[in-house]
Amino acid sequence: MAKKVYTVSKKKTDKGIGEMIKLGLSLVCYAVVSCTVLAIVNNFTAPVIKENQIRKANIAMAAVFPSADNFTPIENFSPVTSTATMAVTDGYFAKKEGKIIGAVVQVEGPTYDKSKIIVGLDIGGSVTGVQILEISDSPGFGLKANDPSFFLKNGKTFTGQFEGKDASNGFKNGNNFDSISGATITSHGLGNMISEATSVLSLEIEKAVAK
Repeated sequence: MAKKVYTVSKKKTDKGIGEMIKLGLSLVCYAVVSCTVLAIVNNFTAPVIKENQIRKANIAMAAVFPSADNFTPIENFSPVTSTATMAVTDGYFAKKEGKIIGAVVQVEGPTYDKSKIIVGLDIGGSVTGVQILEISDSPGFGLKANDPSFFLKNGKTFTGQFEGKDASNGFKNGNNFDSISGATITSHGLGNMISEATSVLSLEIEKAVAK
């Protein structure tokens, strides 16, 4: 019995290769057009996003240091933190009529989960204000730290109790600030972050004044 011989049509093979090339070119064109559109959109939106970030930063700094009329970035700001779990960034000098009257800084670190705050310190070493920018702790407990309607037994909000306090010795839960009942870990974490912030700010202010 004769064996059947199967052959592939050269015409069909050429057509298959042609379709693959056509598909590849279509994908390349799509990628080029997409990248071009994204570049154009980014060119228009990037300045707006940056402007909004600056505006939000100024609002936050003004909230923790209301007596300042201007904020300027601290040059060569690269503080060494006491622990690897915290990040101290975005340091600014607070000025009034061109004179340095203190500074503000942003700190991110662990609480029950994690938080990001901004802290102000005046030239005399007293806290001018604390504001929580982000917190992802437990609802009903840790989140009370950022609730303006929640008051401690001392009649103040959690962050409000730090305003005007001497920061030279740092802040210890139950010693020079009150914790939130049921949220001791959050309270302790925020206290550590504020201590870290004021320690860094004290050094920056001291260096600036000494110049």
